[in-house]
Amino acid sequence: MQKIIVSLDLHDDRCKQKAMRSVTGISGVDSISVDMKGKKLTVIGDVDATLIVKKLRRHCHTTIVSVGPAKEPEKKKEEPKKVEPKKVEPKKIVYDPVVDAYRAYNPQMITYYQSVEENPNACVIC
Repeated sequence: MQKIIVSLDLHDDRCKQKAMRSVTGISGVDSISVDMKGKKLTVIGDVDATLIVKKLRRHCHTTIVSVGPAKEPEKKKEEPKKVEPKKVEPKKIVYDPVVDAYRAYNPQMITYYQSVEENPNACVIC
């Protein structure tokens, strides 16, 4: 069992009746409902969504909104657990003048390597 929601471009009741008539002719359809305000058609049954859209596109513009199980599983309500926020102590930063002096005299060398495989249009001299 699937619940298929399809968006339709319905203008009047005549177009709505044509759409419902074409979908009811498909085998495997259990129930059909139309929301004229939201312009959506809901079909429940063992039917392929593409088959429904194929039939409906003869009458009006159609797009699939969602396809899912017919019945949503019941969710058990659990009591919310009270979680106390943990107190996080800020890290202490220790200033060391030796580290600054080392970084000043020995800057970090950054090298970039580019592979031919990463950029096949790069210039390569063989």
